[in-house]
Amino acid sequence: MNLPYTLNCTGYSFFPSGHGIRAGIGSGSGRHYNFLPGLSMQKDVVAVINEQPFSWYQWLILVLCFLIVVVDGFDTAVMGYLVPALIQEWSVKRSDLGPILSAALFGLAAGALFAGPLADRFGRKTVLLLSVLFFGGWSLVTAFAYDLQTMVILRFLTGLGLGAAMPNAITLMSEFAPERRRSFIVNTMFCGFPLGASLGGFVSSWLIPQFGWRSVLLAGGLTPLILSLFLAAALPESARYLVAMNKPTAKIRRVLSRITRQNLDQVTRFTMSEERTDSVKSPFTLVLSRSYWVGTLMLWLTYFMGLLIFYFLMSWLPTLLKDIRMPLSQAALLTALFPLGGGAGTIVSGWLMDRWNPHKIIAVGYTLTAVFFYAVGQGTADLALFSVLLFLAGTTMTGAQTSMASLAAGFYPTTARATGVAWMLGVGRVGGICGAFAGAFLAPYQLALAQTFTLLAVPAFIAAAALLGKHSLEAAGR
Repeated sequence: MNLPYTLNCTGYSFFPSGHGIRAGIGSGSGRHYNFLPGLSMQKDVVAVINEQPFSWYQWLILVLCFLIVVVDGFDTAVMGYLVPALIQEWSVKRSDLGPILSAALFGLAAGALFAGPLADRFGRKTVLLLSVLFFGGWSLVTAFAYDLQTMVILRFLTGLGLGAAMPNAITLMSEFAPERRRSFIVNTMFCGFPLGASLGGFVSSWLIPQFGWRSVLLAGGLTPLILSLFLAAALPESARYLVAMNKPTAKIRRVLSRITRQNLDQVTRFTMSEERTDSVKSPFTLVLSRSYWVGTLMLWLTYFMGLLIFYFLMSWLPTLLKDIRMPLSQAALLTALFPLGGGAGTIVSGWLMDRWNPHKIIAVGYTLTAVFFYAVGQGTADLALFSVLLFLAGTTMTGAQTSMASLAAGFYPTTARATGVAWMLGVGRVGGICGAFAGAFLAPYQLALAQTFTLLAVPAFIAAAALLGKHSLEAAGR
């Protein structure tokens, strides 16, 4: 059989049945071709997602993942709002509640480390749905805790689910986002976390006076359980994951048909082309393989340093400000300024990453953070200047830190993406734990506020250097 011309349709390959002749992919010749009887066709799933405008179905996925991150942020931050009520009801010291506040952080780290490999093996939707059910259920049980020891255990278990949900929401959303807008879309989804943390304060201020602190945990448990019903019904499995795992074509076709709103019955096989492939079976082995281990370590180092800074300030800044004789209410207000601009910083950073080199955009964010930290330390005499600089430092810091998830999602292949993102978040949580304890470590040295902020500039510079180093090594290896 001879074809008088080559069939050219971007993203498609045609196979005349029984003749062993293939028409390859090429640039369009301006002609239109009808599908012939007996002609089978394969299509690249990445091309489908990249070529289509952002559809209503992708918007639905974004909304559902955004809501997951909102309830994740609510349940992660909720204990901080319950501390005064617990001290009053249980007649305990503030220091006695330290294990309760840190238990969830340990759970978050452990949950992230386990969730990634599980999602790369059993699917993003499955592990994500189970994670939401897990942290919602344990949050509900925590409402019935009657002593500190029980609450520590229950908060750790809640943290396992919280730590597992976040990386899988990031992975799923990144795999449904077109690459040209991936950073902006993932960062927009990530804005749900500070929103959820803020909602925890508003909900607590309304529920605790009327129904007690247990009602806040009940709300934090019931909401994700209700949300899980919608996730089970409407959230799809990642099309990229289905192709990578060689799932049935009909299953992949159903997902992609909703995105394209086209009839894909002619497609008999879906493929996936990625820049780098690897025959290593274990996702974690691939993440630390020769092609990825340097980039992996640089991502871990960067995220570790970012969360060290963030949790240090959120845990100790009120105390540091009180040490310079600032009223406690004013110290709390100034501390709240630090993450306040995070949403704007996150969205702007994502928008810039889609247009320029993402490594350099995030590195600039960390560098500006270091500069602002030094300036904050020098501006303590002027309250207005101090407030503005602290707000700007928080905006650049949060924008850079939250953008790391999108960067990691684009770095790893589909077969190890959930593991790569989850382990970066898990190692970063260790940095958060170190940041929470760093204040106690530095206390004997009695550093001035200016010295403390100058010291905080160091991990910010390290984070920027690690990203630039990763980018330079990748560019040299091409």
